[in-house]
Amino acid sequence: MEKWSLMTITVLLALTVRWAVSLGSYSGAGKPPMYGDYEAQRHWQEITYNLPIRQWYFNTSDNNLLYWGLDYPPLTAYHSFVCAYIAKLINPDWVALHTSRGYESQPHKLFMRTTVFVADLLVYIPAVILYCFSLKETSAKKKASTALCILLYPGLILIDHGHFQYPLSLGLALWAVLCLSHDWDLLGSVAFCLALNYKQMELYHSLPFFCYLLGKCFKKGLKGKGLVLLAKLAGTVLLSFAACWLPFGTDVEQIMQVLRRLFPIDRGLFEACMFSSPTHCPDKVANIWCSLSVLIKIKNVISPRTQLKLSFAVTFLSLLPACIKLTVQPSLRGFKFALVSCALSFFLFSFQVHEKSILLVSVPVCLIINEIPFMATWFLLVSTFSLLPLLLKDGLLLAYAVTAPAFLAVCLASFSILEKTSAEDLQLKAFSLSLKGYVSWFKSFPRIARSLFLLSLSLMGVLSVLSAAVPPPQSLPDLFPVAVAVVSCLHFLLFLVYFNVVILWDSKNRGQKKMS
Repeated sequence: MEKWSLMTITVLLALTVRWAVSLGSYSGAGKPPMYGDYEAQRHWQEITYNLPIRQWYFNTSDNNLLYWGLDYPPLTAYHSFVCAYIAKLINPDWVALHTSRGYESQPHKLFMRTTVFVADLLVYIPAVILYCFSLKETSAKKKASTALCILLYPGLILIDHGHFQYPLSLGLALWAVLCLSHDWDLLGSVAFCLALNYKQMELYHSLPFFCYLLGKCFKKGLKGKGLVLLAKLAGTVLLSFAACWLPFGTDVEQIMQVLRRLFPIDRGLFEACMFSSPTHCPDKVANIWCSLSVLIKIKNVISPRTQLKLSFAVTFLSLLPACIKLTVQPSLRGFKFALVSCALSFFLFSFQVHEKSILLVSVPVCLIINEIPFMATWFLLVSTFSLLPLLLKDGLLLAYAVTAPAFLAVCLASFSILEKTSAEDLQLKAFSLSLKGYVSWFKSFPRIARSLFLLSLSLMGVLSVLSAAVPPPQSLPDLFPVAVAVVSCLHFLLFLVYFNVVILWDSKNRGQKKMS
């Protein structure tokens, strides 16, 4: 009874924060001609409701792909259609073909915000609650505290309920993790296939899912139960994809056009993160390519095809150690850490990364916040900070200034994170022992970790204030956004090293375990 009461309070508090953030501005509000992601979602509703499926991904007189053309997989389109059907019943003007472009009103804003709330309530929040219920050797109070920290993560709240985005792909991925934690491998595979068919960025998580399940098959023996499991998993994946793509499966050109929209390779390495204009840069991404472009104009030096090959090679090499370890020694704990490490490798090194893609790293980090609260909290704060230029552009400064410190306060109260900085608390004991003669250096590690954390917080705080309150020099209009991106990228590189050290030196990964 106490467990349910605490979780109910947790959910109500999380919903209250989401509602408060949703009262503010959204992406592109009052900024024609393209507006922003809010208009993109509304436009997809317009297109999917008014046009036949065969035209959803094609450029036509009724579907100008240069104006927020659909570039997500079929499940996003189906979801847009369902929302459009409901919108049509309330006010047909919201999804009227052509004439609804750039439609903005308070009733429509309420409707759109409500659709995000419903997605949160039906998919993402239940997955978080059930995940926390499943945590082993943890009191009801600690489970509720963990759930509260996860649900109050400001990055996801500010993007979903402020900027405007649906949490469905991340929620489905969480359901997949939850299913795998109970050995429901086939259900977990279905859930992840749905996540991948909602947003192609779920590829960030695909290798850990593949390696973990393949490792389980190897462990069971590929001449017996392992082969049966492998066949069942393959069949499940094929059937799940077939169901999602069924309306497009009758025409090869349809499938190829959808794939071209999902993976526009010809755009080059960058999405919208190029520090190339001397006067303006639209969006800043805290990955290695955008940070290096401050010094070296990569797009001017390397051809698009070479950029693609370089990106693939670096990404593959950076995630290879974690994937090999997970395949050889499959465990749920190793799986969760591999989700973090591989997603971070994709974010830092892969092709056409958007700043919001950091959420694909942050949500898996939320899953291990009870295991490494200090490092997880630190990462989640940095990931929110990395979104600052986008949040400022959307008018979400106040929401950022309230939710980020509040999240830190909740983590301090729930986990006493400043007291969890020993090598053992940070899962680095095995690594420290392997250093032999350098073990003495680890005696001062807690103090060093706390000092670096406080220094990092101070730096992020100063840059946040400067970004919000101080006009940049005319000769360097993007000074503060670029500084935010570079500082965040340096943090992420260090976190990538840390997570890989934990994975590679972790003896606990030997053998299957239930939830940590």
